[in-house]
Amino acid sequence: MKAAILVRAGTESHEGLGRLVNAFETAKELKEAGDDVIIIFDGAGTEGLATLSDPGHRRHELYRAVADRISGACSFCANAFHVRDRLIHAQIKLLSEYEDHLSIRRLLVEGYQVLTF
Repeated sequence: MKAAILVRAGTESHEGLGRLVNAFETAKELKEAGDDVIIIFDGAGTEGLATLSDPGHRRHELYRAVADRISGACSFCANAFHVRDRLIHAQIKLLSEYEDHLSIRRLLVEGYQVLTF
C-alpha cells in the first residue's frame, strides 16, 4: 500500500494538535506495518511540524518515530506561517512543485492514497 498523509492541522487549538498527533500516529502504524508511507505538511501543518520538531515539545518522540517518512513541507506556507527558518533548521525539505506549493497531483500520479488530517 502507498499512503501519503497530508497534514494541514497546526497546534493553534486542542483540536488541531489532536489531528496533528493522529496524523503522526497513523504514519507510525503504517510504517510499522511495512507500508510505503510519506508525510507532507501544508498550510497550518507547516507550523505544527515546526512545533513538534522542537526537541523540547512533549510529543517530539512521536515526531522522531516517523521523521524518516517526512517528505517535506509547502514552501509558500512555511513562509506564510513564519516557520521557514525553523523547518530549514530541522532539515525539512521545502516543496515548491506547483506555483511555490506542493503538488497533490504528483502524489496521485505516483499512486498514493492521500489521507488528509
